[in-house]
Amino acid sequence: MTDQPKHPVQSIADRWARLPLPKRAALFRQLPRGQQDDFFLALNVHDQAALLGALPEDERRLWMRLLAPDDAADVVQHVDDVERAGLLNLLDDSTRKEVNALLAFKEDEAGGRMDPRFARVRADLPSDEAISYVRRQAGHFRSIDYVYVLDPDQRLIGVVSLRELFLADTHRLVREIMHTDLIAVDEHMDQEQVARVLRKSHLLAIPVLDENQRMAGFVTLDDIVDVIDEEASEDMQKVGGMEALDEPYLSTGFYQLVKKRAGWLAVLFLGEMLTATALGHFESELDKAVVLALFLPLIISSGGNSGSQATTLVIRAMALGEVVMRDWLRVVRREVFAGIVLGSILGAIGLARIFAWQAMFGSYGEHYFVLALTIAYSLVGVVLFGTMAGSTLPFILRRFGLDPASASAPFVATLVDVTGLIIYFTVAKLVLTGTLL
Repeated sequence: MTDQPKHPVQSIADRWARLPLPKRAALFRQLPRGQQDDFFLALNVHDQAALLGALPEDERRLWMRLLAPDDAADVVQHVDDVERAGLLNLLDDSTRKEVNALLAFKEDEAGGRMDPRFARVRADLPSDEAISYVRRQAGHFRSIDYVYVLDPDQRLIGVVSLRELFLADTHRLVREIMHTDLIAVDEHMDQEQVARVLRKSHLLAIPVLDENQRMAGFVTLDDIVDVIDEEASEDMQKVGGMEALDEPYLSTGFYQLVKKRAGWLAVLFLGEMLTATALGHFESELDKAVVLALFLPLIISSGGNSGSQATTLVIRAMALGEVVMRDWLRVVRREVFAGIVLGSILGAIGLARIFAWQAMFGSYGEHYFVLALTIAYSLVGVVLFGTMAGSTLPFILRRFGLDPASASAPFVATLVDVTGLIIYFTVAKLVLTGTLL
């Protein structure tokens, strides 16, 4: 059986990231109009902004006006100041005012993410009149999962789902069927916190209130899916030991790609120089017991791996709201015990390895037993320190208002490399003095 030919939209989507911008614009313009709409709305904001820049102005106006105000604001934020004014001028007056209001907020705030167009009714309307009123407004809305009930001062006093409104008796007043146990967010709330509130509430959308408790808009579950994707990508890049990319990988210029990575690499390289300094300090011990050098990679990597595990777990727990600042003592206590147990497991494996090689090959000479104890004790100490460093660093960064994701796994590993050497040779001095040292 031969493969079915791909749909034109799917064929373009599969190649989109690899195509130069002029070719993208040419292929996009070849699509039928209905497919163009769906394809354009499915693009991420970076690709939408780039595509708009490659289209003639008359076509650009059409696509800018297709976007909801919050999506249009996202596109405008992803172009430079010169292009920004041009895109805003393509909008009609009312939409331009809405977009400018959204641009006053930071991109990662609820106000920057919200849709300012929402279905609203008065509490004293009968349900059939409320439905008629919503129907007349419907053409202006991207989503009508909920109808919001406002008082004369535009303050939110209740909410009713569209389904509940349609199923209600035609003469029942909106106030009789609306829900007053409201879940809402402040317009300046960080988007990650909004995502947590929306996830816990199991709602399809959540209202956004200004400082006077007036309803300013709402954030939908679709918006939050994009937020979660963006934040997860950003945290993953930071944990990997680099600055977060502002655009998709293939859309990021080569200079920007190097710039985002070079800073952290230089910092980590300077940190690793301390490893060479520490080794130089213990040069005499290495001269007396060269066998210690055989286990250096094992000791260093074990500490770095345990630290990376701990920091990754804590950063992810913080991102999901499972752990907050007041939980730091509980987390550290758990990681101390985890470090002791994990270090003991690795220590036991190290003991078994030395005993086995000694029995089979006589690799470590007459003092193999004290050498094995040195390795075992060192692994416990290094793994314990790694888990403690990895679990506490995100809390320290959060305490000083920094992103916990900056406690990257490579950074923790570099920190543990240096301290691991100190722990290893200190244990060796204590255990091997009088035998190998």
